[in-house]
Amino acid sequence: MPEGARPPVAPAAEPALVEPGPAARVPGEGAGGAEVDGAAETGEVPAPPPRVDAGKSERSPKDMAISLLVLLIPIALLLAFYRGFLGGDEPITVDPAPAVESARAANAFPVAVPADLGDGWRTVSANFQTVEGGSTLRLGYLTPEGRGAQLVQSNVPAERLLPTELTDQGQPQGQTDLGGRTWQRYTARGNEQALVLLEPNRTVIVVGDARDNELRHLATSLR
Repeated sequence: MPEGARPPVAPAAEPALVEPGPAARVPGEGAGGAEVDGAAETGEVPAPPPRVDAGKSERSPKDMAISLLVLLIPIALLLAFYRGFLGGDEPITVDPAPAVESARAANAFPVAVPADLGDGWRTVSANFQTVEGGSTLRLGYLTPEGRGAQLVQSNVPAERLLPTELTDQGQPQGQTDLGGRTWQRYTARGNEQALVLLEPNRTVIVVGDARDNELRHLATSLR
């Protein structure tokens, strides 16, 4: 190369040509950026939402009343059968003999039982028990008027027995003669009243919400 001459410069490399590809598409857009429905792409048409039948979803008051009536009719029939044929309203009666025999076998006090009470009187409870300080026989009755009366016989001291049977509401109200014996009249719990016979070795109490004439009848029937 002659002195002072410049070396030849290589020509600049030309940029490679890149063939443009298809433009990236945003999901849901068409070729020109327009939005495309998914159903149009797949060719499927979505099913319409199910219709709600207002007549089936809401029951009228009349329909509800009919349904309730259908349920109540069998119950009413069963209740009528229970009361009419099975005696559902009748009180459960008991035999007082075992309790009376136990009291007599204990020989703790003279035992008296009602005699000739008449029709309509029903024995609904009978119990004999020995407690600290003595023994007690209790017989419960339902009077012809549907009221309650109880016959209590005991050798527990009266000062302990009366507060237990009559509660602290028991207050003496005077005397009355029944069947040749002098009974003490007492108030008792609630609307109850009592007749009390005090004897040396026994106390007899006739108490309940029965009418006064029914309590007197029970007291005079003791034999």
